[in-house]
Amino acid sequence: MSNVSKVTGFLLLGFSEVRELQLVHATLFLLIYLVALTGNLLIIAVTLLDRRLHTPMYFFLRNLSVLDLCLITMIVPNSVLNSLTNCNSISFLGCAAQVFLVVLFAGSEFLLLTAMSYDRYAAICLPLRYELIMNNTACGKMAATSWLTGVMFGVLYSASTLSLSFCGSNLVQQFFCDVPSLLKISCSEEHIAIDVSVTGGIALGVVCFILIIVSYVRIFRAVLRMPASEGRAKAFSTCLPHLVVVTLFVMTCFCAYLRPPSGSPSTLDLLLSVFYTVVPPALNPLIYSLRNRDMKAALGRVL
Repeated sequence: MSNVSKVTGFLLLGFSEVRELQLVHATLFLLIYLVALTGNLLIIAVTLLDRRLHTPMYFFLRNLSVLDLCLITMIVPNSVLNSLTNCNSISFLGCAAQVFLVVLFAGSEFLLLTAMSYDRYAAICLPLRYELIMNNTACGKMAATSWLTGVMFGVLYSASTLSLSFCGSNLVQQFFCDVPSLLKISCSEEHIAIDVSVTGGIALGVVCFILIIVSYVRIFRAVLRMPASEGRAKAFSTCLPHLVVVTLFVMTCFCAYLRPPSGSPSTLDLLLSVFYTVVPPALNPLIYSLRNRDMKAALGRVL
């Protein structure tokens, strides 16, 4: 036991060891990143510059774009660089920093999506009281709570990661550092801190998801009672894509963290991570801008 050396760095798992497939992965991820970067920057710029979009819905959408942009930037450029250079190494502190930032932005996004569902509930089910409920102070508090909670969980997860001991394999079975993959290669027999952090995160996620579902159940009930078919179509076109993206984000995230650990690298683990870290930031701008008449009109005015 005295001959066991401590791990000071890690190797991230690539999508393939074949050089041609590595280049395909780098090209695909780079294209997705450019789409997400362009779309989210456009949403941020348009919602800031057009005064007609200074409403609660677009305030939350702007915050969502900032989070999406930060989340995908923490993961994709590094993965593309690793594939191009065929060098997958990352330092221990760099890995802990990546855990902190990914948890911060993903956790904040989840809470912000909950706030957005409540905003749509208030707008559709309580239209006469909407401006009173979703005033500037309330919106600011919701956004600040989302960011601060993300920071809190990011600190908990990264500090718990730093408390683990790594003395065997240094191959992280993922294309970025995340908690489940690090737990698989940790030689710590007890990791109470990380277990408590993960349990707290999952519990908060379940509560938020229930609140989102309750909001949308009430929204759909109100929409079905609308006399005009045009109003129903507009409400459904706004809410259904949001619900689909939220469900995709939540389900894949839960599967990644609750899935029983496996000893060998799994393609499913990689795909699940792609669906909750890479796909939503690229899809959200398409859903909220290209399908939104107000956004398209505002973009035309700004350009």
